[in-house]
Amino acid sequence: MFDLINSKDGNVKNDVLSGITVALALVPEAVAFAFVAGVEPMIGLYGAFLMGLITAAIGGRPGMISGATGAMAVVMVALVSQHGVQYLFAAVILAGLLQILAGAFRLGKFIRLVPYPVMLGFVNGLAIVIFLAQLGQFKVQNALGEWQWMEGTMLYIMLGLVALTMAIIYLLPKLTKAVPASLAAIIIITVLVHATGMEARTVLDFVRDLLPADQKATATLAGELPSFAIPMVPFTMDTLMIILPTSVILCLVGLIESLLTLTLIDEMTDTRGRGNKECVGQGVANTVNGFFGGMGGCAMIGQSMININSGGRGRLSGITAAVVLLGFILFAAPLIEMIPLAALVGVMFVVVIATFEWASFRIIRSVNKEDAFVLFLVTTVTVFTDLAIAVVVGVIISALVFAWKHARHIAVKTHIDNDGWKVYELDGPLFFGSVSHFKDLFDIASDPQDVVIDFNNSRIWDSSGIDALDGLADKYEQQGKQLHIRHISSDCRALLKKANKFVEMNVVEDPRYKVASDQLG
Repeated sequence: MFDLINSKDGNVKNDVLSGITVALALVPEAVAFAFVAGVEPMIGLYGAFLMGLITAAIGGRPGMISGATGAMAVVMVALVSQHGVQYLFAAVILAGLLQILAGAFRLGKFIRLVPYPVMLGFVNGLAIVIFLAQLGQFKVQNALGEWQWMEGTMLYIMLGLVALTMAIIYLLPKLTKAVPASLAAIIIITVLVHATGMEARTVLDFVRDLLPADQKATATLAGELPSFAIPMVPFTMDTLMIILPTSVILCLVGLIESLLTLTLIDEMTDTRGRGNKECVGQGVANTVNGFFGGMGGCAMIGQSMININSGGRGRLSGITAAVVLLGFILFAAPLIEMIPLAALVGVMFVVVIATFEWASFRIIRSVNKEDAFVLFLVTTVTVFTDLAIAVVVGVIISALVFAWKHARHIAVKTHIDNDGWKVYELDGPLFFGSVSHFKDLFDIASDPQDVVIDFNNSRIWDSSGIDALDGLADKYEQQGKQLHIRHISSDCRALLKKANKFVEMNVVEDPRYKVASDQLG
């Protein structure tokens, strides 16, 4: 991945300036995702403000930016269209409560189960999604209200300003790092466009294009402080059944995207976030959103990368971004509305370049074909469906590949000990994938009266392994022979109740295995 990190040590100046940069980029995305969900722009802006403020203050990953996201907006569409925005607020509250429970029960640690190829696919897929989302800014409405690609002078101006923005972001740090390059680029492009009278589309043009014809003339990003209100829905079991499916999906999508983004920032900054605390932070933020008229959300990889790239490392960067965004809504809407879209697109294109794991092309050539397939699959599914489905598919495929590989790795060494007993030294896991080969390792008819299975280099993982061992014990008993087991762990021993009447266990030599601690969660 391109190293666009200016420094690893955050400070107040970097956090504040980085937060301002992020706030500028949050405005059009929050508006766009609000329209994706089928709600008013201000609901998206409120959601971005509340998510950003609360998760920055109490979440588990300083420097990570949360707000209204496309992944969650897509989930909201059906509920809003069928039942209205009040049911959405109720669903967001329930999703937040579920996320708090996930953190309380320390489920955040399970993000460690996501394999590296899935993580690479997630990063690459989101980079592509961010890139494709920016292409929509190169379209305009014709006289009939139909969307078409820019042409002629308008297109050349757009491309030129995007290229100039990217050039400033790359070249300015070579001259000075006093100001985040992305913020400087946005300011320079805005001044250039309005000083020269250049015909460039602005944030206000973007908002107008998304509104009905009768509202275009009065379009504005100005608003008021969000106010507390209990969602106006019946408090009945029917309401719960309506919002529950959406809430569960919102909870899962939000946690998966947030925890994967947390892991990515951990790697980029060489620090460690707290997954379970982030689950609680996301949950509290979404719960508050539902009571204050916001659409909810989760961590935003694009804005998080802008923050990291601009030097933001501490909680102050996220808090600044949220407070400045609210300031835009309350006091500075006209200034934000005049920012050229090309400047924001240029910033996001730099984020795409920084986010995409270019080393994955080299990894694909060097790693095994199964990992390369998982990487490509997760990337593709992320682009064409959504993050949650992509990660679940990737983890399932990786687990199946793991099971298939280890099913072939169970083996045995045999010898006769001093007592004349035949010892089978098992090597490899005994589980559903390996039981078929396990049964072929034993020569029951030719074995002596006493047979030992040594589990020093093996482990029983599931009920299929227990059943295979029980069946083996039955076959030896039918031959009038005794099967013994050595070096089996205490937790596996508890699983052997069914086979215990046939099998004698040597408990003296059995080791006691420890499991991973939850302290890192």
